[in-house]
Amino acid sequence: MASFTGEFECKLDAKGRLVLPSKMKALLPDSLGQEMMLRKGLEPCLELIPMLEVRKDHSKLASLDDTDDEVRAFKRSFFRRESPVELDAAGRFVIPKNMLRHAQLEKDATVIGIGTKVEIWNPDLHEEFSAKEEATYKSLNKKFLGKSG
Repeated sequence: MASFTGEFECKLDAKGRLVLPSKMKALLPDSLGQEMMLRKGLEPCLELIPMLEVRKDHSKLASLDDTDDEVRAFKRSFFRRESPVELDAAGRFVIPKNMLRHAQLEKDATVIGIGTKVEIWNPDLHEEFSAKEEATYKSLNKKFLGKSG
């Protein structure tokens, strides 16, 4: 299982392609191929997820009762937020237009590793969200890791 870390400043080309930073690409197992899932994040960002992790989510959803209205509504919302992407030999992938809009991406992107997946942010939005998160980092670190520093 890949453990993505770090923060990288990247550029999108005119075709809406982004190059996955080489340090992140190196973490992908060759046996899984170069297909990944791009998903709209809960914040105004995108999540790039290895297919191994995606299959875990899909398995959980497959076990839910499709006769339940709430389950069907959630599945529709969940699956329409996903789009498989293929990394080319250079580690580039095309970001669909609806996802570019969701994340408000134009030319620049901030790419951050968050463990099992990668987030892709508009740099200005990332800076804004990060400032808010930094204010609570110490208390969250203590809550989740039992550490105060």
